[in-house]
Amino acid sequence: MKLTLMFREYCSLCHKMRDELKPFQDEYGFGLDVLDVDDDPVLEEKYNELVPVLLAGDKEICHWYLDEKKLRQVLES
Repeated sequence: MKLTLMFREYCSLCHKMRDELKPFQDEYGFGLDVLDVDDDPVLEEKYNELVPVLLAGDKEICHWYLDEKKLRQVLES
């Protein structure tokens, strides 16, 4: 499984969520694509004030803060 994190380099919440995902990666072995929304005008428009946003495919798992319960549900389904 591969998840996507919509990210901004200067965003402290983004860095926090990326760091909080590491133990889950170790446990579940999923890949993580980190996309900087500022590198793509379409992503910037879509996710501008929501970052960080964690996605499984096109389904949002959570934004702003890591929802560990919802993440586990996605990873265990």
